[in-house]
Amino acid sequence: MTDFYILGFSNFKTEQILLTVGIMIMYSLTIVGNLVISMIISLVPNLHTPMYFFLCNLSVVDVIYVSSSLPKLLSITITQDNRISFAGCISQLYFFTFSAVCDIFVLTSMAGDRYVAICRPLQYTLIMNRRVCGTISALCWIFSAGNSLLMTLLTSVLDFCNSREISHFLCDVKTMTALSSSDTTSREIFILIEDIIIGFVPFSLTVASYVRIISTILKIRSSETRLKAFSSCTSHLTAVILFYGPILILNMKPESEHSKEQDNLISLLYVAVVPMLNPFVYSLRNKDVLDAVRKL
Repeated sequence: MTDFYILGFSNFKTEQILLTVGIMIMYSLTIVGNLVISMIISLVPNLHTPMYFFLCNLSVVDVIYVSSSLPKLLSITITQDNRISFAGCISQLYFFTFSAVCDIFVLTSMAGDRYVAICRPLQYTLIMNRRVCGTISALCWIFSAGNSLLMTLLTSVLDFCNSREISHFLCDVKTMTALSSSDTTSREIFILIEDIIIGFVPFSLTVASYVRIISTILKIRSSETRLKAFSSCTSHLTAVILFYGPILILNMKPESEHSKEQDNLISLLYVAVVPMLNPFVYSLRNKDVLDAVRKL
């Protein structure tokens, strides 16, 4: 046997049509919204700044992020065929891990950009020049790809003799490791260390950046300048809260009888809902993007 079975939302049998329509709408809006944002930033010279350069990166990553998981979930809800091949599962694991890690790094890079813009404005153009931004972006992609390849290779050599039912709506590292019949103690320790390095450290840097940013903004005497400085950070701050919020809830939530179903619903928030909302967060209240749309 080489097939796995993604259980996903199999317990929500009566809501399958609603679930299918919801996933289809979220996936369509995410793809269209992020591609439009990327196109606008690429075509309008006024948006060729570090902040929008990283936003373009975030949009591309979000397209990969949702495309690694939602099409298969959509197929399962429509056809009721929840099988996925071993090769398909490993491929999904690679692209999902890659895009999730890259999302974290890009959001952290954007926090650094906002920190320099608010706390060191006179040195902003010198520090955040094209070469620096290009190097940071390349490191985000390269490190994410290398890390994902390592995690995928470590998972692909595990044995799966006891069960092939994946109690999630996608193949991810933790689910596959828990499903394996091999001794995974060393891998679980490695995953914990990785979570600290890739999850906790960037999150801490982002929080530290915003502590300094808010502290600096509060010291500005002019209320107009203070409002303008804060408004330049609101879109990114909203995106950070939307991304990390469901993850923190998922990790802090106590276990219960319906824990797995609740976990899957919360996971759907940061896998599908957050990438869908990001283009709206960065466009609806952003004067530069709205002006660029009018010009186009």
